Amino acid sequence: MTQTNETNAANTANTELENTLYLDLPDGRVVIRLRPDLAPNHVARIKELTRQGFYDGVVFHRVLPGFMAQTGDPSGTGMGGSGKKLKAEFSKEKHVRGTVSMARANDPNSADSQFFICFEPASYLDGQYTVWGEVVSGMEFVDKIKAGSAANNGTVKNPTKIVKMSVAADAAK
Repeated sequence: MTQTNETNAANTANTELENTLYLDLPDGRVVIRLRPDLAPNHVARIKELTRQGFYDGVVFHRVLPGFMAQTGDPSGTGMGGSGKKLKAEFSKEKHVRGTVSMARANDPNSADSQFFICFEPASYLDGQYTVWGEVVSGMEFVDKIKAGSAANNGTVKNPTKIVKMSVAADAAK
């Protein structure tokens, strides 16, 4: 392999690690491929918060079986966030099993730090929520996140917590 090819291979590997998140749950590691091609500002913000340790210990406060698991609110109520709203970056990407997308209020530009992972396809969300990642391994651990019930809008008693979330490039150091 030539020096140029080795450099290109190293750059590709670094880019892949920089665009991969490790979401460690009590039952195992979930690997999320980030999609800066779809939502560069959201990906940058998620990585910034991850590197600050913002998501470590945060609960999945809203989990609806057959739909999604939502996290990212340090208060655990679904009403909190990091305090920085993001402008929507909607795309044509579909909400399918393993899609990672931003939660938001009625205002399309109200996403902050909360996100959800789809258990099943949810086409009615397509084009209305910012997709920023996809689970590439460990979906079986997402399936084990403690669920709430539809009767209480998925609110969870004694919810599953994120053990740690990290950018793969940092974990590799």
